[in-house]
Amino acid sequence: MDQSNKSMHFIRQIIAEDIKNGLPPSSVHTRFPPEPNGCLHIGHAKAFCLDFGMAEENGGLCNLRFDDTNPDKEETRFVDSIREDVHWLGFDWGDREFYASDYFEKLYSLAEELIAAGKAYACTLSPEEFKEYRGVPGKPGKPSPWRDRPPSESLDIFRRMRAGEFDEGAYVIRAKIDMASPNLHMRDPAIYRIKKAGHHRTGDKWCIYPMYDFAHCLSDAIEGITHSMCTLEFEVHRPLYDWFIENTSIINTLKVRPRQYEFARLNLAYTMMSKRKLQQLVAEKTVSGWDDPRMPTLSGMRRRGYTPAAIKNFCETVGCTKFNSLTELSLLEHCVRQDLNKIALRRMAVFDPLEVEIENWDEGKSELLEAVNNPEDESAGTRKIPFSKRIYIERADFMENPPKKFFRLSPGAEVRLRYAYFMKCKEVVKADDGTVVKLICTIDPDSRGGNSPDGRKVKATIHWVDAESAVKCRAMLYENLFTRADMSALPEGSDFKDFLNPNSLTETEFLGEPSLAEAKPGVPLQFERIAYFTADTKLSAGGGRPVFNRTVALKDSYGK
Repeated sequence: MDQSNKSMHFIRQIIAEDIKNGLPPSSVHTRFPPEPNGCLHIGHAKAFCLDFGMAEENGGLCNLRFDDTNPDKEETRFVDSIREDVHWLGFDWGDREFYASDYFEKLYSLAEELIAAGKAYACTLSPEEFKEYRGVPGKPGKPSPWRDRPPSESLDIFRRMRAGEFDEGAYVIRAKIDMASPNLHMRDPAIYRIKKAGHHRTGDKWCIYPMYDFAHCLSDAIEGITHSMCTLEFEVHRPLYDWFIENTSIINTLKVRPRQYEFARLNLAYTMMSKRKLQQLVAEKTVSGWDDPRMPTLSGMRRRGYTPAAIKNFCETVGCTKFNSLTELSLLEHCVRQDLNKIALRRMAVFDPLEVEIENWDEGKSELLEAVNNPEDESAGTRKIPFSKRIYIERADFMENPPKKFFRLSPGAEVRLRYAYFMKCKEVVKADDGTVVKLICTIDPDSRGGNSPDGRKVKATIHWVDAESAVKCRAMLYENLFTRADMSALPEGSDFKDFLNPNSLTETEFLGEPSLAEAKPGVPLQFERIAYFTADTKLSAGGGRPVFNRTVALKDSYGK
């Protein structure tokens, strides 16, 4: 695969070195292991673009494996959502959809193996009590009173745990590693706990469940994963990842041993990446759901009008590093804007309408003018838009007493109506309070299509909609959900909801050209001179009015 436009980040370098040392490229095998307890967000997209991308680039494989070891929070609807999101971004896992729960029996037998070998034991300390025993960095912990329990006794307890004889919290199974290790994760971590909760796939078959650190690495080994990528917070877990593989019989079955590699997670400005806190926003109805277009979830971004190509380009641009940083939201919006400019259909809409009457146009006369759908894509073709005696323009495009460099419409000035005619303002009609309510204008009939008949130039082209055929629409104008740039590091004592943006959503009515009545969700549109929009997948305003979500502004406004 041509990688000339891709950065040679350290993960690519690692895989290239492995291939140089004899690993066949087609043997590169990765996995994306989401927990089905919520919807994926843009941070997950960075992760699975890396997982699937590294496999695809080398002709290898990537599995989709659901980490369903915590039945309290996992639901089938999140499994379905995750599948949809990964497919939406253009990735496919073929027949390699797996679940940690596929391996529950195997994981149980490997835990028994550790217990029988004296490398794990049944412990009755509560999590709070064991935290005291585990100690702190730089000072050895002290062993659990049950650390030297005979293997036969621990094995009997483990089997009775499985049989459901004990209440939750009565026992955990701990790996016996090193209570003096400088790495706290190596100080006898729990590998199994009792949870009497129904599981979304196995029902009530199990009442004990493996811990993530135990299940994850062994699932990698079972599936033949070669490169296991995860975020930096798991770097201190890597010795544990290796220990479980090295101390179980799984090591004897491996053709290629899995290796864990850590990269910096995505921190995006003005965005919350904690799935737990996003769940809180949904539960408390601060947002309308996981797919609220203000959310950083892929379902929310899809509904807002972001494209797969833009998100993948963003993830590639951010790259893969070993240090945490804050990525500007403007970079994501630049990638979205860059893609939409190439593919969005152009349409005209007026948000603050000012009526214009064309004095030299016959009452009742209407004609269809040809308009380009996308100047960046000739294959997008053209459309017909009606033009008649009365039109609407944006109120901001007219000034009665303009400053020197105002080149739009004013008394006596001439502008070009997009795709229509040259138009000159003759008269201003005002209400009693002095408000401008209508303009009386004339058009040059020889300038049809906005072309100059005699070579004269006008300095401004403005958009408009035909008053007779205009479609009444509703717009959802979205801004940042949060007012603080770095939501990953909050001031002490503050709550993340303290930084919610009260202006994150504004709803407004507008008038659009007739084609907007038939706009389809997911089809990107550029309302000329305004912003990019897409029809909403769920909402419709009163009277069947179409509802449009603002995807992104036409220009970057951050810091301006």
